[in-house]
Amino acid sequence: MYVKLLKSFCLLLFCLTGNALSLWSQKAPVFEMRGVWVATVVNIDWPAEKGMSVEAQKADFIRLLDMQQRNGMNAVFVQIRPAADAFYPSSYEPWSEFLNGKQGLPPTPYYDPLEFMIEETHQRGMEFHAWLNPYRAVFNIHTSSVSPSHITKIHPEWFVTYGNTKYFNPGLPEVRQFVTRVVKDIVTRYKVDGIHMDDYFYPYRIAGKEFPDEKAYRQYGNGLSKDDWRRSNCDSIIHALYQTIRAVNPFVKFGISPFGVWRNKSQDPDGSNTKAGQTNYDDLYADILLWLKKGWIDYVAPQLYWEQEHKLADFDTLLAWWNAHTYGRDLYIGQAIYRAGTNAAWRNPNELPNQLKAIRSYSTTQGSIFFSSKNFESNPNGWSDSLRYNYYALPAIVPPMPWIDSTKPPTPIFAKSNGNLFTLHYSGKQPVKAFAIFALPENVTENIAYATLIKLLIADKAVTYERLASLIPANNRLFAAVVSEHNVLSNWIELK
Repeated sequence: MYVKLLKSFCLLLFCLTGNALSLWSQKAPVFEMRGVWVATVVNIDWPAEKGMSVEAQKADFIRLLDMQQRNGMNAVFVQIRPAADAFYPSSYEPWSEFLNGKQGLPPTPYYDPLEFMIEETHQRGMEFHAWLNPYRAVFNIHTSSVSPSHITKIHPEWFVTYGNTKYFNPGLPEVRQFVTRVVKDIVTRYKVDGIHMDDYFYPYRIAGKEFPDEKAYRQYGNGLSKDDWRRSNCDSIIHALYQTIRAVNPFVKFGISPFGVWRNKSQDPDGSNTKAGQTNYDDLYADILLWLKKGWIDYVAPQLYWEQEHKLADFDTLLAWWNAHTYGRDLYIGQAIYRAGTNAAWRNPNELPNQLKAIRSYSTTQGSIFFSSKNFESNPNGWSDSLRYNYYALPAIVPPMPWIDSTKPPTPIFAKSNGNLFTLHYSGKQPVKAFAIFALPENVTENIAYATLIKLLIADKAVTYERLASLIPANNRLFAAVVSEHNVLSNWIELK
């Protein structure tokens, strides 16, 4: 038995070492968004179920974070307002039923889940983006728990029912003002890295049913066609949110994850060569391209949830289209790990890796966000392992946004070396969140374009780094830099 265990250990060590060395044959991006959505609506990802004890809720989120950190993720997009409710104490909206089982019921013993999640996320050097659904108010009018203090009870005239869901009416100015106040409250009180909204603006069409906003249109249409008026309503709230976020905290990012098709080419010569049944522009009334052109959003993360060579909406076709329409803002691709095993294409273990390779082939794409966290637990098609041990085996920094902050922090101080141990200090006034260690082959220009980021050490004052010869080729020099709170790198220094 001992011999078998020893052989197994040696084989594992060989595989891990061999894998680490093979990483040097590929150039992993130094800057790359590696995000995952954490859905709370109907307890998709967290908490695992309604009404868990506070300690169980905390343990469940820590387990989730640790898993995603092992997978190589550097950001989480957590749904904190799934249906005009809150995963934090709010003077505007009641506690979410998906937290404690009944809407309006606070955690007992009391804690602030949002504050807790942000702190745990930042301790791991990851970004926390607060994900909100702007217009969904009651998830299911037949089964959802609705508190007497819910906004639908206070202002029933603001809402319409469409299908089994109750929505804010986007055509009412007071609705847009209310949602803007909710976002302002979050950005004012919490250290979120971003405010994130998904594809739910006007709801997806239900066959044979018209969204019931005729009264608001008659009152506020101002001579526009109904379609143009609906788009202008979405434009108005996005612009208001952008202005509000910038005024309160100009370092907080604001991004949208829309449905994957803006318009089909059959509807617009600028559209994609697709045949989607519904589109952002024509059905959800979200003119994403306008928001990008105006600079009202900092990134777009289209949900490209189709496989490569899909007959109606090919992944590669849409990837190319979105890369041609970034207008200087960041582009992250929403990827569908949840679709693993759903058809022949998604049973192919190469589908997701091939998509990642395609994404990395574009300099105008800065990474991916995966839907959703729970799907990584079963390692579908080996994709969790593929990220952990291959594509995301080396760390990456979330891409900086120079229009938000381009200020370089001061260079760290190389204090001393003791063989393969290197001690670094940072004494600058600009806050930093990590020390970055790079490897660069000898006789190569000292440029980050040729360097490999091999380690991120989460600290703001001092670190000690040990060079492991088994993981770094002998002909590589080591360099160190610090990373600001907004992902800007300092100049680097050599460790020798």
